[in-house]
Amino acid sequence: MCVGTHPFVPGPTTLHDYVVTSLPRHPSEGAERERATSAVARAARTLAAAGVESARAEAELLAAYVLDVPRGRLALADGFDAGQRDRFAALVARRADREPLQHLTGRAGFRHLELAVGPGVFVPRPETELLAGWGVDQARRRSAPLVVDLCSGSGAIALAVAQEVPGARVVAVERSPAALAWLRRNAAARVAAGDRPIEVVAADVTDPQLLAGLVDRVDVLLCNPPYVPRAVAVPPEVAGHDPDEAVFGGADGLDVIRPVLARAVVLLRPGGVLGVEHDDTHGAAVPALLAADGRYTEVEEHRDLAGRARFATASRRADGPRPDTGLAWQTGSS
Repeated sequence: MCVGTHPFVPGPTTLHDYVVTSLPRHPSEGAERERATSAVARAARTLAAAGVESARAEAELLAAYVLDVPRGRLALADGFDAGQRDRFAALVARRADREPLQHLTGRAGFRHLELAVGPGVFVPRPETELLAGWGVDQARRRSAPLVVDLCSGSGAIALAVAQEVPGARVVAVERSPAALAWLRRNAAARVAAGDRPIEVVAADVTDPQLLAGLVDRVDVLLCNPPYVPRAVAVPPEVAGHDPDEAVFGGADGLDVIRPVLARAVVLLRPGGVLGVEHDDTHGAAVPALLAADGRYTEVEEHRDLAGRARFATASRRADGPRPDTGLAWQTGSS
């Protein structure tokens, strides 16, 4: 609206033409509060200057976290009181130092879940939702499926399947004691929310005898392993906060993937399916490993929304010789 002379007010006005009234203040207009919109704008500039992508969105998420309101209702919030303003400023400073947003809020969204995360566990990425969604679709095609999630971390994939396929038996495998603590915490929270319990197994996925009791029985096996080649530079949020063992997969990024592929074909029942996430440079390498094994069929590469190679899938052959259930893979020299 433009400020000017109202066309329906004749003649000049004087001071006596105005009536001063006392109107109640909105809480955000008080001297002790700062509007969320102005605080978010300032924080977004700080985060952008620090190199944070999606700076505005992250500033809004931090503000919503401090004010304990949905992000979409920030404009209607009462604003920051002095204590909330200080807390918000401290969180913005930590984010500007490239501490992960999820560590600051203690939670990460994944499909229809909100997971507890923090130091010691890999923060689940949106890209992995594609693999989880594929696994959910595969599990839904089977009656009472047995689903295994290797390198489970926070439990994102396993818990998503358990929530979305209530009839599935889900087994989550993780080696790291720190990650196991987060996995068990999230698993307990989902049980409290009404989801079917998952089974948590502390084990190394490169163990040739992994899940010996499930040989020839698994319908769907999913894995988001450490796969970044050692020489690759990763963002500060990853380098300084995600566990190294959950990120890097050796010189070529395939040190964990190779034994996983070998063990998976032993665990899968004939016609059972495998989905494994990998580095975007592995779009040819992982399908080639699956094809070379000889016990897999229907090998397929899947890309994310940005067109990057993201995960590979395959099915255990229903014909041919029974997979060797002995030492499917060994470390070191013979």
